[in-house]
Parts: sequence; C-alpha cells; structure tokens
Amino acid sequence: MNKVVLSLRGISKKFGDLQANSDINLDLHQGEVLALLGENGAGKSTLMSILFGLYKPDSGFIKVNGKELMTGNPKMSLGAGIGMVHQHFTLADNLTVMDNILLGTESMWSLRSLRAQARAKILHIAQWLGMSINPDDKIINLSVGEKQRVEIVKALYRGASILILDEPTAVLTPQESAGLFQVLKKMTAEGLSIVFISHKLSEVFMVADSIAVLRKGKLVKQAPTHDWDKEKLAHSMLGHRVESLQKPKISRADSECICTFRNVSSQQFDKLNGVNLDVRAGEILGIAGVAGNGQVALAHILNGTLKADTGEVQFKGQPYPDSPRRVVELEIARVPQDRKNTGVVADLTIWENCILEWVHTQRFSVAQFIKKKIALRFAHQLIQAFQVSIAHIGQPSGQLSGGNIQKLILGRELTRQSLTAVSPLIVMHQPTWGLDIGAVAEIHQRLIASTQAGSAVILISEDLDEVLALSDRIGVLHSGRLSPCKSDWTMTEMGLAMMGLPDVH
Repeated sequence: MNKVVLSLRGISKKFGDLQANSDINLDLHQGEVLALLGENGAGKSTLMSILFGLYKPDSGFIKVNGKELMTGNPKMSLGAGIGMVHQHFTLADNLTVMDNILLGTESMWSLRSLRAQARAKILHIAQWLGMSINPDDKIINLSVGEKQRVEIVKALYRGASILILDEPTAVLTPQESAGLFQVLKKMTAEGLSIVFISHKLSEVFMVADSIAVLRKGKLVKQAPTHDWDKEKLAHSMLGHRVESLQKPKISRADSECICTFRNVSSQQFDKLNGVNLDVRAGEILGIAGVAGNGQVALAHILNGTLKADTGEVQFKGQPYPDSPRRVVELEIARVPQDRKNTGVVADLTIWENCILEWVHTQRFSVAQFIKKKIALRFAHQLIQAFQVSIAHIGQPSGQLSGGNIQKLILGRELTRQSLTAVSPLIVMHQPTWGLDIGAVAEIHQRLIASTQAGSAVILISEDLDEVLALSDRIGVLHSGRLSPCKSDWTMTEMGLAMMGLPDVH
C-alpha cells in the first residue's frame, strides 16, 4: 500500500441543529482513486468543502503528506496541493482557456504576464494527459467535455496532487466518460490521488480503488472496491435495498396528443433548428444530448419562458402558452435545469417555496393572506414524502444542498396531482442530476405512476441510463436538430448521435 497523502481524523461539523459531519475518519493513499458515496444530505459536500477550505470543522484535523492543514482557508488548501473540479464548472465563458487557467495565479500588480511560459506549461500538462487543448480557444465555444479538461488542467497547473472530482461524468457522453477514465489512470499512475464523487455505481466500480460511504453525516465504512458489490453499496448508503426499475416500453400511438412541435426553430439560448416532436398521454418521451445542443431552448419553450422564432407549438391542439403563469394555470408541471436560480427563490423559506405555484389559490390563501397553518402542514408532508434533508422548515431554501433543492422542486411539481387533477404534461429537465440512488429510484417510480394516471412526460436528460430505462421513445439533440424519436436505440448509437456522427439514426 502506498503512503497516506491525506488523512482526516474526527471531522465534525454542525449547522444549527443539523449534524452534517460526525467524527469522520478517512485516508487517501498516493496514486489511489477513492470514491466517496452517500445519499443526498449524507455530508459529502460539507466534508469536501472542509477539505477545500470553504468551511472550518467544529472538531477534528486534516493532515496532507503528514503536515496538519490549516482549515477554513481555501488558499492554504490550494497551497497544500488540493484541487477541486466542481460539478458546475467555474469558468468564465468570455475568457480564453489560458486566461481561465491563469486567473488568480498572478498578482494584479504584475508588470507583465509570463504568458509564453504559461502556454508551454499548459500544453505540457495537456500532452501528458493525452488531451487536446488550445490555450487560445474561448470557453464559450467549447463542448462540456472540453470544459472539464480545462478544469482538470487548471487544477494541475496550480500544483494539485490531490484532486476532488464532483460528479465528473454527469454531463458527458459515454465516449467522453471513457476518455476521462483513461486520463484518471494516467494521473494515478504518476502518483496523483483522486477523490471521486459520483452517484453512478457502475462507473465507481470501473475507476475506484477504494470506496467510502457516508450516511447521515457518519462514515459507514471505507474498504477496497473488491470488498463491495452494488447491493452492499446501496444498502450501506440508504440502510435498505433498492428495487431495480422494470418499465416496459409501451406504444401510445392511439392516445391523445398532448404536445406537438412542428418545424420549431429558435435562435435564443442554445438554439433549435426545425424540431419536430409529439408526446402523447401516458408516454415518456426522452430527449438525450450533450449540454448546449438545444435542450435549454426546448425547455424554455415548454416552460413558457420563450416563444419560438418560427414553427408551431401546440398543447392539446391549441397554441402553446408563452407565459409561465398561463403554463401553471394549465397544470403543466415543470422541473427546470437551473434548480438554484430558477427552480426556487433562494431567499424565500422552504415552506414558501413548497407552495410557490399555488400561493394564489383558495387552498393556500384568502383575500391575499396566506393560510400559514395549512401551508406549513402541506410543506412538512412534502418534505417528509420526498426525504428532503433540512434544518427547519423556515430556513431559506438557498441554504440547502443542490440535491435537496432538487428534491424540494420535484416534490412540489409531482405533488401537484394530489392538489388538482392529473397534470396533462410534465416537463423534466435533468430531474435526477445530483440525486442519490434511492432518490432516483423514488422519482422514477413517481414518474411512471404519473404516466399510468394519464400524464405525458418530456424527459430532457444527459443521463443515458435514465433515458433508456424510462423512455417509451427517445430523440437525440445535436446542434439544435432532433433525430427521429424511436424506441430501439442502443447506448452506443445514442452516444454517437450525441456526438453528431452521421448514419447513426
């Protein structure tokens, strides 16, 4: 066994009444990939934020290469060789690759930038990893996979020997994920160490040397990967078994057509070009594709926040509303991709966000006054049903982790059916992004139950396993164009179509 490069001992952290981390001990060895797993709210994000210097633990200590790390200071963590590639990239789109990598590494009072040396170093790191990177490219013109490479090179440029990867394959094609895994092998072979956070158990078994599981803020177990299997992992993460999803693909050709797109184009957001689709009652229509190929524009049109430039969009044979208020009035349920900025109002409390779309209805208000007792009771039921981990019902929603915000939004939209009639259309954009295996299984079952009640579902997702498991038909978006929607895609065909390769439909 190689030497221990990172050691956490007795790490505890509390936020109000919520014990986020409790007496956690972890070891990371040189050249090792340690997978850190746990359900949403298990304490992974808090623990990594402590390691990266964003939080200071209430108790415990961290040693890097045998030296104690001053906690609560990101500069000290960076100086100790700890780098982090966040799930949501921290790159400035209007700057070049090189400018993003150099940002913050030189004093603003420097007389000149040593750009020639910096360029050589960037190209050397990229070549060593087997990556293709042009330092002069603007970030806005790069694919998601290319942006991730820039984040990795940026961390290594700054001297990282311990790299934290947070959901690194969440938005990658299967081919890009395979390329990333090859890069990780090269990095660990040269002695770098990696903490790998993921909810995809299959890829954990592909890349991890050891696995640590957190549950409710405590370390359940850290052990070599060969000591685990998927069932043991799921049980350790959740405390119970997870039933595998078995959804038969059903043709709904004779069902009512709920939503139709005919030759729809838009030049806003990530653009659509001549899109045609229809989704029927009781059907899940999956839309796959690499981020930036039209999904955002498609979702905005369906959410009522964008009107198509050309073409026709219909809802039950009538023009589709281009007003969010009208979309809500038609009982169309919406789960947006940008959960923090669009899905909730961060400054409002949890209970206020739970009733956000029905606050004007008689159930929750009278004469413009909110029926607070009824609203609080409903919010508590929703939080319990969707297992949202909170400190208290009155805390601002923006204080929740990304996964728990997602569960709050899903709870609000999928609970709609208990408040009103069945939602005729459910629009899901990255609905399970960042959710643990148990939460994903629960959401999938609820979506299936919704279709059985008559809802049509449009599932826009970059998780191909999810799209294949749930969808009755699937279309692939590339450069704003949608492939024919069909039911017999293979994973390989979908991956190739997402990359825009010809003759794959």
